[in-house]
Amino acid sequence: MSLKTCVRGAAVSDNQRDAGTIVLDPTHASFGPEEGVGDLGKTHFIGIGGAGMSVLAEMLHEQGVQVDGSDREPSAKTERLQGLGITVEFGQRAENVEGVRTVVFSSAIKADNPEIVAAHEAGERIVHRSDILALLMQSKRAVTVAGAHGKTTTSSMLAHILVNAGEGDLADPSYAIGGSIQGRDGTTLDGGHAGKGSVLVAEADESDGSFAKYHPEIAIITNAEADHLDHYGTQANYRAAFVAHAGHAGKAVIMCGDDDGALAVLRALRPEVARHVVVYSTQSSEALGDLNGAAQVRIESESESAQSGTEHFTLHLPSGLVEAEERRVPVTLTVPGIHNARNATAAILAAVMLGVDVERAATAATSFLGAARRFQIRGTVNQVTVIDDYAHHPTEIAALLDAARRRYPAAGIHVIFQPHLFSRTMFFAGEFAKALAKADDVIVTGIFPAREKQEDFPTVSPDTIVDEAVKLEHEPADDWIRGVDDMRIAAQMMVMRAHHGDVILTVGAGDITQMDPVILHALQAHRWDCAR
Repeated sequence: MSLKTCVRGAAVSDNQRDAGTIVLDPTHASFGPEEGVGDLGKTHFIGIGGAGMSVLAEMLHEQGVQVDGSDREPSAKTERLQGLGITVEFGQRAENVEGVRTVVFSSAIKADNPEIVAAHEAGERIVHRSDILALLMQSKRAVTVAGAHGKTTTSSMLAHILVNAGEGDLADPSYAIGGSIQGRDGTTLDGGHAGKGSVLVAEADESDGSFAKYHPEIAIITNAEADHLDHYGTQANYRAAFVAHAGHAGKAVIMCGDDDGALAVLRALRPEVARHVVVYSTQSSEALGDLNGAAQVRIESESESAQSGTEHFTLHLPSGLVEAEERRVPVTLTVPGIHNARNATAAILAAVMLGVDVERAATAATSFLGAARRFQIRGTVNQVTVIDDYAHHPTEIAALLDAARRRYPAAGIHVIFQPHLFSRTMFFAGEFAKALAKADDVIVTGIFPAREKQEDFPTVSPDTIVDEAVKLEHEPADDWIRGVDDMRIAAQMMVMRAHHGDVILTVGAGDITQMDPVILHALQAHRWDCAR
């Protein structure tokens, strides 16, 4: 039997079975409109411990579907699933899919995976994770959150607002968020929940084009800055996918006007779609220019006092959007940065469109502590604060460092950055260098490969970014940035370079977060010869 993987995608179709090939296509819709969760039968998740997969497995389990899965090794996610009664096998083998009706794969799974091959031979239904999410949306008032960055924070904020300010069938939403949420007293709340309410909040992952399947009531687009060019090829193709996604929203589209990519998407929308768009922005309507008939909500008077721990701004809502008269609603956030003011605005607007009172929504946003690994303070030792953040795109890193500089204006800002994906590092090396230049001291570690392989990118390494930093009109690169493959060595080096009052940030979407306890322990053992 020949095995073939198509880059763009189809869950396995009947004609492919007849041809003896396996083509895994995330963009192929595997379920018809008449099918529901009850038609899945016993469902197996390949890579069930992944952030996006574990959430869906738990939601199906909570709805009574018989679920199991496999993964390469134990993790906090697999332990949680096992605690719920879901069987997880470690190691991916053909026998894991025996007796299964539906097999779920993510874009990280290849066509020669032994469980895919066995499911194909047995005639089992093989579907992408996005098919499951689209299925879950059918019986809910779905709100999707798409964009190159801000998805997890915005969707977490919206879920938090609904839980704390929603009433009636808005009070217990379902949510499928590709990360965890910071809870009170250092607890971490899982990003998946099958609630009894009418709403489903979901991240809409654009990385592989699979968000084309979603037909939400409300679509939030936080930005459309080019990313995932390994899939889309060009910026034009990337933006076109967002245009199509916006066209699937049944009631409204909420879109950021401070992003050039999102504005380009807005101006490309059909008039009948654009008139249901609400644009949120820190800029005036005159500065934004043509909004293609969309309404605008202005973010005004945004500010954060140094080390205050709070972000303040006012939402200016035009007449007719919420009430007959225009409104100005004050908002206070615990999470820092203008980017989070934008994220909160999108979440508040979505909640209001679902039926939550705007004042209650704004008040609920205040108690949101952030998604896990988003400006998450992991500890302070000897007056050095350690912060962990998931930022993995240049724009995210720039926003993170701006927020850190505002909150800690007198501190030295040290960054240990682990690039995520060889392809992203290759495409955006220059932009990464410019963003990292906002810090005082940077170590770039070995690249987290995720679904990629080093041998396919033999010339890409930490020095790919360091070499671009040398070209900047900045202080000599040797003074502020270096590449160190081993992240444990990088962590030890950074502790030696920190002074009292400084901040160390671990940054990236891979496993760099594992270095936070290493750094905190090393800070306790470090001999401090003098203060900064």
